[in-house]
Parts: sequence; C-alpha cells; structure tokens
Amino acid sequence: MSPQTETKAKVGFKAGVKDYKLTYYTPDYQTKDTDILAAFRVTPQPGVPPEEAGAAVAAESSTGTWTTVWTDGLTSLDRYKGRCYEIEPVPGEDNQFIAYVAYPLDLFEEGSVTNMFTSIVGNVFGFKALRALRLEDLRIPYAYVKTFQGPPHGIQVERDKLNKPKQV
Repeated sequence: MSPQTETKAKVGFKAGVKDYKLTYYTPDYQTKDTDILAAFRVTPQPGVPPEEAGAAVAAESSTGTWTTVWTDGLTSLDRYKGRCYEIEPVPGEDNQFIAYVAYPLDLFEEGSVTNMFTSIVGNVFGFKALRALRLEDLRIPYAYVKTFQGPPHGIQVERDKLNKPKQV
C-alpha cells in the first residue's frame, strides 16, 4: 500500500452503525402540507426504546444505511430523510406504539405509486429492531396525488375490465 493511500485511509470518514434516534427522531418537527404522513404500529424488540424503533422505521424506509459512505456529503440528508415526529402508546396494548413518520416529497419519484410504496413499506418490515410492524394509515398530499396520470388506457377501460360501470 502506498503512503498516500495509507494517509487517506487514516484521514477518511469513520464507518459504522449509528443510533437512528439521533438523526431520524425529531419530536419538534412541524409537518408540512406536502409531506407524506404514515402511521405505523410498532412493537419493538425487548430493550429497544420506542423512540429508537420509530426512528429506525423512518430511517430504513427513507435514507437510513448501516454504514456511512463518502457520498453522504454530496446530498443533503435533511432534504430527503423520513422523520419520526411522534410516538404514542397503543391503549390497552403492552409494548406497542404508533410511530408517526413524515416523508418529504423529494424522496419519491413523481407519479409512481410503486416507488412510494416500495420505499415506505418495502425493506422495513424485516427490520430486526422490531418484533412487529404494521402500516395503519397513510396520508398522501394533493401535491403528490396530482402527479399521477391515472390508468394508461383511461378510466373507462379499467371500469370495463372490472365490470364496474360509472357510479352516479
């Protein structure tokens, strides 16, 4: 290994797992009209605080990563990250919480339901910090809804395929 390479390795970034709560749990966050809002029922693993579990959901369904890489400096994490902004216990249930997560529109491709749902509910359901997770509610803002162009062949073709006439 050359001396120059050794120097770069010593000066470079420090890789490793970080607590999600430090970055993704933001109880002071004020939601925006353009945020996609999700409510997850979370059952953390024993020893995992609810705030960490909620932050883990926000991280893993947006910009979270197990390791820090040099490209993190090229984009603004605050612009794209999901934020767990509230945690509340589920009445009558032990160790179950509702984690409220806000996602910025910039995180998702315009007009793509597939992209949005893959990000929000894709990888996160197998996350080991959680014993159980369920998406309870989702609010999609009008600013995002209006980017959807509808069925490629038109709504009437879809109604015909489903044998569902127009509702009066």
